[in-house]
Amino acid sequence: MAIIHHTTVKPTKLELLTTWLPTRPWYVGGGTPELAKAGGFRLDDPEGEVGVEFMVAVDTSGPAPVAYHVPLTYRGAPLPGAEHALVGTMEHGVLGPRWAYDGTHDPVLRAELLALIEGRAQAMAQSITDTPDHEVARSYTGPGLGAASHPVQVTDDRHGTTFPAPDGTTLRIHRVLDPTAPDTRPEAATGHVAGAWQSPDGARVRAVFAALYS
Repeated sequence: MAIIHHTTVKPTKLELLTTWLPTRPWYVGGGTPELAKAGGFRLDDPEGEVGVEFMVAVDTSGPAPVAYHVPLTYRGAPLPGAEHALVGTMEHGVLGPRWAYDGTHDPVLRAELLALIEGRAQAMAQSITDTPDHEVARSYTGPGLGAASHPVQVTDDRHGTTFPAPDGTTLRIHRVLDPTAPDTRPEAATGHVAGAWQSPDGARVRAVFAALYS
């Protein structure tokens, strides 16, 4: 069970993302983003060592708001071989130094996301300890996925992020969320995860966060 500490974090996650997001091929903004944390959920690391968060950050710097899906992991020490995936370092008021990573490159997040899709893990509230997030939906119609392998080839492009699942399927992480599209399992997908966030106009909206394709 992850314990949510309500304390200071310096720099903040949004400050780190303000610098990091424009370096991503799927970033659709034209300059420096103006970010607000709008929603998301967490997953528990079975070993209790790694924080796993799926954050939705809304950028209001352009003519229309854009919701970015940013999976992040937080570690108490550097993840070996993942220097390229480091979003930044923070000082946590309770836990001390924390290394924040693009979670798609972290084997703990990949394993727990696949477990969520398959129904072996429970989505948890983003900011409340030991509380399930019932707004998160998931589905899966294939055989057992098995254990996530490490390392894997993680690919970023303008459409999002992909990496292979252990059964040979491909998991696509939706980075720019589309609340106008159905939040059910996409056609041709064997599994998916969908979640919710707060839009700038106050509406509660939903979209597909990730989908598994054969």
